[in-house]
Amino acid sequence: MAARARYRSAVGTLTFEVGDEGLRSLRFGAEGALRPPVTSAENEHLEATRRALKEYFAGKPPRLPRLDLRGSAFQLAVWRALLEIPWGETRTYGDVAARIGRPGSARAVGGANHDNPIVILVPCHRVVAAGGALGGYGGGLEKKRRLLAHEADHGPILRPS
Repeated sequence: MAARARYRSAVGTLTFEVGDEGLRSLRFGAEGALRPPVTSAENEHLEATRRALKEYFAGKPPRLPRLDLRGSAFQLAVWRALLEIPWGETRTYGDVAARIGRPGSARAVGGANHDNPIVILVPCHRVVAAGGALGGYGGGLEKKRRLLAHEADHGPILRPS
């Protein structure tokens, strides 16, 4: 079993679930019954996730909790690539496909983004369509716009080249 908690954020209620190995899911909305931690590891992961969300919504790149990502090899490669996209920047689906060594698989990257179990902290909102259009987002395009604007508002003024 896993512990489940909620976090009230600027983009609405978030529900997250942790197990002994780390954060398993972070979703928009208030889904499922809350479950208190049973182990000290679950408690640590709950606290680390709350801290990361607090940092994120305070405008700071968060210190990520331990992640317990589960998916296909392709999905895991995409989600790891998302973690490499710097705060306040975007990449296209094609950029991510090329980054993981699978050029031409932009649509499949979109599918992996859709299945991302950890919104915000595994930043699928930073991936946009070619030409800069927002593309889709499981939480809705308004949430994607707000997250990108939040990061832009709190990003560094100058980035070293």
